[in-house]
Amino acid sequence: MVKPRIDAYRFGRIEINGQVYHRDVIILPDRVLPNWWRVEGHTLKYEDLQQALGCKPSVLVIGLGSYSRVHVPEDTRNEIEGAGIKLIALPTGEACETYNQLREEERVVAALHLTC
Repeated sequence: MVKPRIDAYRFGRIEINGQVYHRDVIILPDRVLPNWWRVEGHTLKYEDLQQALGCKPSVLVIGLGSYSRVHVPEDTRNEIEGAGIKLIALPTGEACETYNQLREEERVVAALHLTC
């Protein structure tokens, strides 16, 4: 199994294992789920993360967007952390770097907003 690696990120574009995506993505330990959509756009709900959390990660990295426009409400944080998952929420550029650093030693997933 080849763990996905983020090759490059810039506003509205991410390259993972040589494949380019222009819409938000979820990166699982074994594959990328393209076109990640949230129920309330820039407000992250627990139900928006079911695919990401279904693989039982130890760490969830959230890319909040280039300008951190995605908001993670306290109840969403509490549900994630209550499931024993470490939550790291950063601007998407930093989230990509953090994901790449953790991908070899942790069971990490990433949910990344590529634009604002």
